[in-house]
Amino acid sequence: MSELKRRISKGEGTHLDFKFRIDDQKKIARTLAGFANSDGGSLLIGVKDNGKISGCNPEEEFYMIEGASSVFTKPPVSFESKVWQEEHHLVLEIQVPKSEEKHKAPDEDGQYKFYLRIDDHTLLANRITLLLWKFLKEGKDRPETFTEDFSELMKIIRDNQPVSISKIFRESQLPKKEITERIATLLYWEVIELMVTDSGMKYSLLLE
Repeated sequence: MSELKRRISKGEGTHLDFKFRIDDQKKIARTLAGFANSDGGSLLIGVKDNGKISGCNPEEEFYMIEGASSVFTKPPVSFESKVWQEEHHLVLEIQVPKSEEKHKAPDEDGQYKFYLRIDDHTLLANRITLLLWKFLKEGKDRPETFTEDFSELMKIIRDNQPVSISKIFRESQLPKKEITERIATLLYWEVIELMVTDSGMKYSLLLE
């Protein structure tokens, strides 16, 4: 099995996305921003969602990616490219490194927003994510014991996991703003984790 087929066989995920071709620069700009804002990743252009290699015109696709980056990401997302050949097909790989700064891309209404990558999804960053990024940059000391507020939220998550933020809001007596900050803090401390389910983003406890 070739190196390209080996990578494709692992499927799409946090660090890999398949694209048959690039038709919408604004949409692909969100993926570029999501990779850069998370842990980096690669686009394989000329590969269908089912992993079948269809091939592409690397020059045309590179032009689309270059435009998406320079015009529709702020600040522009940096990337490197590589062309793979598999029999008679060419596949363009766009490698996006993790960035030290956060990048925006336009949403459906043309408003520039932050995006992130979780599993094989490119998602709009919410208030919790923005706070988490702030804590990752500035730091936030973890206490030896949790306060009552944190313990309450951890119990709600434990009893309902995986649980949505809307259910946490309903179950807790704390103001939404305080819940949001505490959830971001628990993510930063790696006490809870965020996952994407068929019904949306959910939280689960990592520590008992």
